[in-house]
Amino acid sequence: RVPGVRGTRADVGARRVTVAVEAREMDAVALTDAVADAGFALETEQRAFPVEGMHCANCAGRVENAIAAAPGVVDVTVNVALEKATVTAFAGALEPEALAERLRNAGYVLRAPAPGGAARGRDAQAEQRLARERRLVAVSTLLTVPLVVGMVFQILGYDDLHLMPAAEVLLATPVQFLFGARFYAGALAALRARAANMDVLVALGTTAAYVYSWYLLLVLGPAADGQLYFEACAVIITLVLLGKHLESRAKQATTKAIAQLMELRPARARLRRGERVVDVAAAEVAVGDVALVRPGERMPVDGEVIAGASEVDESLLTGEVALVPKRIGDRVTGGSVNTVGSLEVRATAVGEDTALARITRLVEDAQAGKARAQRLADRVSGVFVPVAVALAAATFLAWYIAAGGFEAALVAAVSVLVIACPCALGLATPTAIMTGTGAAARAGILIRDVDTLERAPGISTAVFDKTGTLTAGRPRVAAIVPFRDGEATDDSAAADALLRVAGSVQQASEHPLARAVCAAAKSRRVALRQVTGFRNHVGMGVSGVVAGEAVRIGNRALVPEADDATLDAPAQTVAWVAVGNRLRGALVFADAPRPQAGEAVRRLRDMGVRVVVLSGDAPDVVRRLADELGIDDARGGVHPHEKAAAVRELAASGERVAMVGDGVNDAPALAAADVGIAIGGTDIAMETAGVTLLRPDPTLVASTVLAARATFRKVKQNLFWAFAYNVLGLPVAALGYLSPALAGSAMAFSSVCVVGNALLLRRWRPAG
Repeated sequence: RVPGVRGTRADVGARRVTVAVEAREMDAVALTDAVADAGFALETEQRAFPVEGMHCANCAGRVENAIAAAPGVVDVTVNVALEKATVTAFAGALEPEALAERLRNAGYVLRAPAPGGAARGRDAQAEQRLARERRLVAVSTLLTVPLVVGMVFQILGYDDLHLMPAAEVLLATPVQFLFGARFYAGALAALRARAANMDVLVALGTTAAYVYSWYLLLVLGPAADGQLYFEACAVIITLVLLGKHLESRAKQATTKAIAQLMELRPARARLRRGERVVDVAAAEVAVGDVALVRPGERMPVDGEVIAGASEVDESLLTGEVALVPKRIGDRVTGGSVNTVGSLEVRATAVGEDTALARITRLVEDAQAGKARAQRLADRVSGVFVPVAVALAAATFLAWYIAAGGFEAALVAAVSVLVIACPCALGLATPTAIMTGTGAAARAGILIRDVDTLERAPGISTAVFDKTGTLTAGRPRVAAIVPFRDGEATDDSAAADALLRVAGSVQQASEHPLARAVCAAAKSRRVALRQVTGFRNHVGMGVSGVVAGEAVRIGNRALVPEADDATLDAPAQTVAWVAVGNRLRGALVFADAPRPQAGEAVRRLRDMGVRVVVLSGDAPDVVRRLADELGIDDARGGVHPHEKAAAVRELAASGERVAMVGDGVNDAPALAAADVGIAIGGTDIAMETAGVTLLRPDPTLVASTVLAARATFRKVKQNLFWAFAYNVLGLPVAALGYLSPALAGSAMAFSSVCVVGNALLLRRWRPAG
């Protein structure tokens, strides 16, 4: 039913549908929506491409339109500050050569992603481009300075020191047509695409002044000395080039967070191959290889320690300045620094599958997104240039009619054209977002996308899971209580027997309580048996068969036989153990609050954020912790699906809800919240939550909100100054109070000021 579709053929075995469409009529978005309405999803792929030649939001719009028109493209997002286009298309439909041709026709250059990572490749390309720009600015300045000096002498009344017209032509012409060639090329490409951008304004304004100067020179001859505008053309072009160069340098500084992450990955690794030790490129390490890491070296991969002991500095990954002890069996993360001892590490993840690579992708994705405020700025920029050209024409006519002079009318019109460039408007939002997310990443806060960043400042309620979030997540068995004839007993042999049954089942589970049971069995030297038929009952407990007997371990929902039992363990987590249909005893667990939990709650409350605890633990256990931390709303005995329902209920009441959990049992609630915040950096956390905290510090929840608020304060400041600059500058230029040269300098440095203001976010640090 999609317009333009002539026929379809679905192949169930190949999971593919072939669509015959009218020429130039395929609408990828309409096809995607139609398939989604039918209850299916078309497989897509996403790739990011560097794009050269973009200067403002108008450029971004033209690049988006050119790519969006390519067959199979579902979505495209262009970031001027990152100089990157992120393209989502049907799987297998992306043709980089065809996209490059489309952009070439629009006046831009699409590059293939550089080998060794997009961030690293983009950084190298940016350095080369900065070097070229620096040379251009230097030579253009050398040619322009004599013109400016002569102009200054003329203003001061020393007409004899003014340059001769021939010298002005010789100096200004190469600046106009050699160093200003980029503006002509960009303007022609924009006009061919029936659009307008900054290049159109600069080329139109400087060309008008240059041609009029030649007209005066040809008509008046030597008498034109002192009345020419060659110096204005050269000054405008040189100042714009200088401004773009300073802007490029500032934009490169905003990507420093990604560059720092990429620098953490060592280029080489030493591997044990049998009896030999070989030095290889880090990219050649495979899963299962054993890497030798000496003191002072960085971990080349994610892995597990199989020999040695040391302390590892993970501060550049987590933002926490503390050494983490590592022994046999512990996990290490690629990019962290080994400090005191030698380690042998078996690789468990390499290349793009490492935590460092995933973190880098998250930061890049967040920086590449487009905020609602930026979309508004893009729409304004889309009509701004044509409006500016119309205003310049109106200014010319008004001055020509009112003052009766062509020269005054031309000068005012050129000033309007030059000062109207909307560069600052296009940079206002992306530079602030890039810098803010980068600063958050350095503090151990990974923000997944711009949508999450936009929602975070308005958080009014923070919902916490208990275990592993407000508590350390390392519970221990505080008491083993066997039952005999329905009564608790202190028989040591019965306690060991109860622990053997419970530990045998729990050894198949990864739950923190299961690990605590197994650790207790190990410390008491209780031998565990094999379990069969293991089953995890979400929110209730586990069950299995040990030595031919059915065993259940969990809360009263799984072990209803415990309803009639009494236990002297107030406000403690209890797991009841039943064998067959008979209650055999209980295990009592203790889990201390995290040292930062109380401070985390206090900070949120001081910010006006309500704090709620939802936990699957017994209500009295949850209530005791809440009282200790100063939390009023605490709910225990809540299953995972009930947490999600509670979050949705809070949202329906008008609250903007953040859910904080470990990203595993809390995944449904994390997905249901306005902002899901996962502690720990696990795979599921990164996939489910909008925010991942790289270290288990609940105070970072408040810091996440503060980072988002600081970022959008900068966005608002930048947009205000960008709009104010144009709103105030245009009438001032139209009234004749700005010369073309002064208008050019104001336009050039407005972008630098916006980017510089965004760079102030690099100083942001979490409180405390």
